[in-house]
Amino acid sequence: MNNQLNIFGENNLLPFDGEAYLYDNFFAAEESDQLLEQLQTTISWKQDYIKMYGKQLPLPRLTAWYGDEGKTYAYSGIINIPLPFNTCLAAIKERVEAFTKHRFNAALLNFYRHEKDGMGWHSDDEKELGSNPVIASFSFGGSRNFQFKHKTEKKSTITITLNHGSLLLMKGSAQHHWLHQLPKTSKAIAPRINITFRQIQ
Repeated sequence: MNNQLNIFGENNLLPFDGEAYLYDNFFAAEESDQLLEQLQTTISWKQDYIKMYGKQLPLPRLTAWYGDEGKTYAYSGIINIPLPFNTCLAAIKERVEAFTKHRFNAALLNFYRHEKDGMGWHSDDEKELGSNPVIASFSFGGSRNFQFKHKTEKKSTITITLNHGSLLLMKGSAQHHWLHQLPKTSKAIAPRINITFRQIQ
């Protein structure tokens, strides 16, 4: 881990109702390159589908779910049975647990293959995550814009850039009060892999 963490990590990105901290260079460039290659080749990626307007439509990204035995996770009608952590994921998990002093037992991975892949507004507020979940979100690959929007104060929208090797840590009441998304774009962007470590109750 690069000891010279970005100063953004010292400041709460959310002005109220929750906490979010960005550590822009949690992993240095060379190690980030290695982890990106390992994640692309060792993760069991799958194409999930969601029912909308009476049709089964593919999610605009590939996904994977890893975790301790029995840590099943459901969202948008998709039930995820965990695969055991592989060596790469276990190493990343160990690093973030040492940094945050928080234990994680599962990880959702998303593979955004290009700029037309994305994720719409949502909160990570499923009951399996507990009341005030701590979520550690890593980015590897192409830089993407990421947005927060308050659930009631609609004008309170925040846009940040998630770069290669960065960590976004969300905690406190953030999931109660804020939505977040990774918008699609028309600008060509290199593939990006996102890992969100969670604690499933």
